[in-house]
Amino acid sequence: METFFKTLLIILLVYFGLKILFRLAMPFIMRFIAKKAGQKMEQAFKSQYGYQQTRDENEGETVIGKKQQKRSQSKKPVGEYVDYEEID
Repeated sequence: METFFKTLLIILLVYFGLKILFRLAMPFIMRFIAKKAGQKMEQAFKSQYGYQQTRDENEGETVIGKKQQKRSQSKKPVGEYVDYEEID
């Protein structure tokens, strides 16, 4: 019976110890995750929109660049129109 209580006490101490440790470490972990997510979003933005840092070369010049959209509207007939009546 004594070994059961020792085992139970060890399990509870480990559980509460890990719980306290995670509470203390969680702000650092969340800060690290947010920093990495911000870096990935910044990298995705730069690669998607072709963002380049060339301010020194064209200082004072305003350039507005738009990405051309590809409009592929096909003129293929989708199907034929069928007129129908509802049957009561």
